[in-house]
Amino acid sequence: MNELENLKKKIIYRANYRGTKEMDILLGKFVDKYINSLSVDDLEDLFKFLNLEDEIIYNFYNYQKKDNNIKKNKITEIFSNFKL
Repeated sequence: MNELENLKKKIIYRANYRGTKEMDILLGKFVDKYINSLSVDDLEDLFKFLNLEDEIIYNFYNYQKKDNNIKKNKITEIFSNFKL
């Protein structure tokens, strides 16, 4: 298995096994929709984003609450506009 496929598997796993069902659904559907259209750099940014705490991601998504841990990039832009 190559590195790209390995990274994608890690991203899919991390998105679907968060700890709360709500975040599993939100991030799982987001990743399912976009994972195959992202560049390697974007996938690395997504992996870093998914390693943030659920509360930070939840507040960013629902309230557009800024957090110093969230870097402005293509992933956060797409995610902030993502609708279930």
